[in-house]
Amino acid sequence: MTRLPFRNIFRWHVLAWLASSGYSLLGDFGGRQGFELHKALWHTASFSVSRIVTFYFCYLLVYPHLLRVGRLPLLLLGLGAAALLFTGVRAGLDESLFPALLGFHNYTPDTTIGQYIRENTYFAVPTLVLSAALWAGEEALRREREHRLLVGEKRVAEAAFLKTQLNPHFLYNTLNMLYGMAYGVNKALAEALLQLSALMRYMLRETPDGRVDLTQEIDYLEHFLALYRLRFPNCLCAELTVEGTLAGHRVAPLLLIPFVENAFKHGVLDDPATPVRMHLVLQPGVVEFTVENHCHAATPDATSGIGLTNLRRRLALLYHGRHTLQVGPVGPVFRAYLRLVEDAAAPALARPAAGAATRRSALADTL
Repeated sequence: MTRLPFRNIFRWHVLAWLASSGYSLLGDFGGRQGFELHKALWHTASFSVSRIVTFYFCYLLVYPHLLRVGRLPLLLLGLGAAALLFTGVRAGLDESLFPALLGFHNYTPDTTIGQYIRENTYFAVPTLVLSAALWAGEEALRREREHRLLVGEKRVAEAAFLKTQLNPHFLYNTLNMLYGMAYGVNKALAEALLQLSALMRYMLRETPDGRVDLTQEIDYLEHFLALYRLRFPNCLCAELTVEGTLAGHRVAPLLLIPFVENAFKHGVLDDPATPVRMHLVLQPGVVEFTVENHCHAATPDATSGIGLTNLRRRLALLYHGRHTLQVGPVGPVFRAYLRLVEDAAAPALARPAAGAATRRSALADTL
């Protein structure tokens, strides 16, 4: 979420409250004959404190959480509580603290509780309106900044995508030619070229809604691991388990592979005691993916690269407020966890029955 620097906001708020308090003091002192200056100062201070407390109660709590579609009853309750808060703070200062410490009241003794509440509710209304206007204005500016950021990044992404699609048929034709040349000489190399072609074709693929079936993401992982099996023939220690039903889930493409690439880059791949574990849990509208690996004692490259950094940015843009990402060491293993809440338009899925079979991919090769 993009916000103005706190120092700038704090400075403007302080200046605004000082100006407001000065205006109230002039009105209070000038509007009452025989009203002493020190009393005007104290009553203006109590009025300003009541306004400030009520303002930030609405600005920080009521409007951010309750000014939403379907929450009108709660919003009205929150505004009522804000008006009572204004009344209570002012009563505590003017009618309890000041008489005890300073020896004077603000209201005459014949003022009833009903009159006091009605008058202070009237005084609280401008503060409620001002708080709503400022919060709504800042929210509109924030959304405008985010929109401009999204538009700019979309243009950059479109330019990068178009660049990657420069004559892709030439690339595919070249890989097919190399595959034909290698097939008669080295079938393992030919298979690697075939898997590479499948990976690149998927990476360059575009979908109308920016989503792909989750089964295609799993197929992409299968091709990726097939390449690694050529490097570690019969001894690639990695396993993928899928709990739930793949059908019906649609996600943004290439969200799972950065975790797997990172695990294969830093993990131990040829020891059956420390396999790379990939676990996918599927529930209606929710996708959870966990990758765990044991790290080498001496990792050749300690940097994490740009994969996870780019992934965080993509998640912020595509699943804002609808994802959880946790990456870091957990005991002896390095653990990456991603939880996605799918688009509301995605079809609801039936929850797998208890005891449903868990799919286990044939990606675990052991010595």
